[in-house]
Amino acid sequence: MTVFTHVRRMVLPVFAASAVVTLALSGCSSDNGQRADGQRADSTAPESTGAASTTGAASAPDCRVLADDPGWYGDNRARIDAMLAEIGRCGAPGDIADGAPLALFDWDNTVVKNDIGDATFFWMVRNGKLRAPKGGDWSTTSPYLTPAAAGALSRACGAAGPGQPMPTDTDTRCADELVSVYSEAETTADEPAFAGYNARRIEPGYAWAAQMLAGWPEKELEGFVEQARRENLDAAEGTEQKVGTTEQTGWVRYYPQMRDLIGALQANGFDVRIISASAEPVVRVWAAELGIPADKVMGVRTERDGDVVTSRLVPCGGELSIPYIEGKRCRVNEQVFGVSGPAAYQQQPEPRRAAFGAGDSDTDISFLDDATALRLAINRNKDELMCTAYDNADGRWIINPMFIDPAEQAEPYSCATEGYIEPDGGTGPLRRADGTLVPDQTDSVH
Repeated sequence: MTVFTHVRRMVLPVFAASAVVTLALSGCSSDNGQRADGQRADSTAPESTGAASTTGAASAPDCRVLADDPGWYGDNRARIDAMLAEIGRCGAPGDIADGAPLALFDWDNTVVKNDIGDATFFWMVRNGKLRAPKGGDWSTTSPYLTPAAAGALSRACGAAGPGQPMPTDTDTRCADELVSVYSEAETTADEPAFAGYNARRIEPGYAWAAQMLAGWPEKELEGFVEQARRENLDAAEGTEQKVGTTEQTGWVRYYPQMRDLIGALQANGFDVRIISASAEPVVRVWAAELGIPADKVMGVRTERDGDVVTSRLVPCGGELSIPYIEGKRCRVNEQVFGVSGPAAYQQQPEPRRAAFGAGDSDTDISFLDDATALRLAINRNKDELMCTAYDNADGRWIINPMFIDPAEQAEPYSCATEGYIEPDGGTGPLRRADGTLVPDQTDSVH
């Protein structure tokens, strides 16, 4: 794999010094750099990191900036515009191979409201499109599936022959078992469905949603995804759908503000890519509408038998993982920067990191922490992410409420005791890079 490096912009020493001062000031502003009046505080442009032009976008007055939208909190829009002017390359092709700065986005509940992995899985269940395992053995659908879950699925979903579509459009017992294992990580009898995984590199339910797409040629699968996409976009906000006997969310929306942000980054020469814990073929279909090509979408990957999707996960860094917490960092380092082996799980030097990142959940914390200019946290009250963003140790975090149905958390985030997700799935104290404890944080951006 070719190794690409992020080439820094050549600047005069006096300018470099001023950028450092600027970053220091932005990190010291009140309320974590947020201003409720929507105006940008003085000197909030981030340090110039990652790739950028030699002339700067500020010299081109027609370079695209973000639309004036009330969905942006405080000075977030101004800070993003300042980043575009500082490290963007107005009108340049957005390719990291040519020195473009890299911008990374999570997808579900970051670019869109709600979850396209859910939308696809539920559509497949409702329409009888999930196939029974090829050999009839449910343990082959996931290396983390417990014997209890394999047995429950075998008993509930025995109507279909091996490798055949299961009639979950009419068989509610099978549909309910599938939904329970996927959504609750337990059987309908409340037995654990998954075990034996590193919770900072695998979320087995997310992986299983991709693995259960097995047996379909990819082109045919893309057609199913498009049908699910259209159904969820056409549904009214707040729609619920019946899947088996359960009620599930039945709508998705592209956030207009994120559509605008992605377009502005592309117009300013950023290499915009997606890093998602949803199945890669699913995300590719949704991302195409925003002008993001398939080769710039990173999601959960499974191997292919010819053009047919299988349930075998593609490893990263020499072990099974998916784009989940440290697995997102691994995938970016491996695919974008050519880092192989265990080193792909480690933070790389700044020239081999993204300039900008956006995410909404604990699963995004590693790739967001790697961003060298700005990190946008969409506030869904996820402890590890929000503890880190509110602590804002280096001044590069900006926080924005959800653009649809924002939610306030009344109680402080339990950062000092439960802010960190342990590899075994438990929680513990969250610490900064220097080892100091992150104190509990109060939700103030909502």
